Amino acid sequence: MRTKHARLFLGPAIGLAVLLGVYSSSRGQAASTDQPPSGPTRLLRYADISKDKVVFSYAGDLWTASREGGAARRLTTSPGDKLYPKFSPDGKWIAFTAEYDGNPDVYIIPAEGGEPKRLTFHPAADIVLGWSPDGKNVLFRSDRAVAPPNRNTRLYLVSTQGGRTWKRYRGGWNLPIAIYDLKKNTYEELPKSSGMDMFPMWHGNTIYFISDRDGVMNLYSYDLASKQTKKLTDYKEFDIKWPSLGPDAIVYENDGLLYEFHLQSGKTRNIPIQVHAEDLEARPEFKIVTQNIGSFALSPSAARAVLEARGNIFTVPTEHGSIAYLSDKTGEYELYTRPQMSGDATRITSDGGVYRYGPSWSPDSKKLLYWDKTQRLWYVGVDDKKPVLVDKSDYGDIRDATWSPDSRWLTYSKPHRRGANDVFLYSLETKKPAQVSTGFYNDNNPVFDQNGKYLYFISTRFFYPSVGQLDQRYNYYSTDGIFAVTLKSDEESPFKPQSDEEKAADEKKTDKKNDSDKKDEKKDEKKEEPVKPIQIDLDGIGTRVAPVPLPAAILSGLAARKDKFFYLTTPQEARQFGTDDQQKPRNVLHVYDVTKREDKVLLEGIDAYDLDKEGKKIIYQHDRPQLEANRRSLRGAAALGRPPQRSELCHRRNDRRAKHLAHLRRRRRPASVSPHRRGLACRRL
Repeated sequence: MRTKHARLFLGPAIGLAVLLGVYSSSRGQAASTDQPPSGPTRLLRYADISKDKVVFSYAGDLWTASREGGAARRLTTSPGDKLYPKFSPDGKWIAFTAEYDGNPDVYIIPAEGGEPKRLTFHPAADIVLGWSPDGKNVLFRSDRAVAPPNRNTRLYLVSTQGGRTWKRYRGGWNLPIAIYDLKKNTYEELPKSSGMDMFPMWHGNTIYFISDRDGVMNLYSYDLASKQTKKLTDYKEFDIKWPSLGPDAIVYENDGLLYEFHLQSGKTRNIPIQVHAEDLEARPEFKIVTQNIGSFALSPSAARAVLEARGNIFTVPTEHGSIAYLSDKTGEYELYTRPQMSGDATRITSDGGVYRYGPSWSPDSKKLLYWDKTQRLWYVGVDDKKPVLVDKSDYGDIRDATWSPDSRWLTYSKPHRRGANDVFLYSLETKKPAQVSTGFYNDNNPVFDQNGKYLYFISTRFFYPSVGQLDQRYNYYSTDGIFAVTLKSDEESPFKPQSDEEKAADEKKTDKKNDSDKKDEKKDEKKEEPVKPIQIDLDGIGTRVAPVPLPAAILSGLAARKDKFFYLTTPQEARQFGTDDQQKPRNVLHVYDVTKREDKVLLEGIDAYDLDKEGKKIIYQHDRPQLEANRRSLRGAAALGRPPQRSELCHRRNDRRAKHLAHLRRRRRPASVSPHRRGLACRRL
């Protein structure tokens, strides 16, 4: 096995290209290049066995080797996968599934090597299973007989002339192994267990198969005369995979190695094969990883950006700051912080044992928020390193938690038994959660406004039926709205009815004087005021919910800043299936001014975004696909609806995996920039 190390390089003037230098640790030493790796090669898959040989797939190509082991011989070299090889009964031919012409079809090739011959020509995937006893036909399975979304796999034979498996499944699709008598037209099932019984192989009066009835896939036999089942192997950690029957033995894979089970002696032995391949994928090389950018975040001042690509954290570029991220370098996912301009990492958590998500910095840079796969929400102090359990759900992940401006409260949505979410508040002082919404609707993506007066969230509360064209039933598309909660009981709703009464002349003069004083105050402002503790009156808070005057839509990505909030709308056409993904409309980013009650479109055709602390700069994923950082004020070009000019952007290519972020209600990030410890910067081009 070889390890890979990542390095960041700056690209040409159009942007900062992220390059990944991939190095082989085993080749890092001069002496190691002269000696081949010791011991058998691993990751040998889909093996089959003949009288004197084994065939297997390695790195997408077919190889053969002696049953005694030793150096393997390569049969195929072309692009595309070659899988599921099966020897013909006489051992002279090998049938397999390959993608020579772009589609998985059945091929045969001489066992000694030669030109492969294509046997099937259907657009469905054809998976080779074996041969007929006379060697004249190849058996394969395919779902070619039905149209999607149905997937009824059937068995087929194709003349030489011209599955899907689940681990630990215990449900109703757990099919038995059965014997069908072609002459008597009878069907008989073998004794069934609670586990998965697969890959039946008939030899003499015995049927061999693998089963995970004891937790791990092992080899079993069923004697047709005595009707008894016997366990033949006893692996405790790794499953047996892809067993295949030969004339006197069964070959299978376990832990990446090939093993032979001799039918007469009942003994198992490793086949010590060594593959001396070019190993092109392990050669030292540079890779452009702009297509592999996963999650990202913008620093509070927009001086830097942090992003993840191929399991590495990158920053782009100042000299102070701290980044929080998750890493599994200990074997379990733990939380770490690291200076943004490299340096030693500081481990924050030490209780890993489950997959984790996040993290998210508190505004005071003293705490980190994260959640895990066991549906628990946590925060931890970066100094005391003691995780605190916030809440736990029995029905789904708590994945959209955010901090209050004073770092003393958390808000999040928690799934309940009806499949929807309720909004909660959590006090770090009392260590108690409080429910905000009533549980009747699906409420999610809660965020505090920066003034500490309101809590905004998205709720599914609008149900306008639309008649379908093909059947007599209603569909519901634009169901979401944004709602505001006043945190103090005596605070007026930001969306109360407005009054248009005429003011007296002296009142107008007073208003003008106040406006002038406010402008002078803004000019005198030179430094940021300290954050004041916010007050939340929990009694009756669920009755202080008011709708924002916006039309119903498909909403996500809610984020709040001072006197405004941002959100994404998704066109219904973006959710259609069967259309060209490149032509589908993407998300539209809006900004809503709470004081003016005005909604504006900032950007169209984006996937996801993140904001700086003041809400004046933005980083987003574009549909071209690129990751771009708008270096202008959002009151400029973007606020007017036109795309920012190239001189205003720092470019990053988007990863295909990140496309799903456009439809998430929360922007999950594996890395987060500390608000008070400057993050990454994209320079103006």
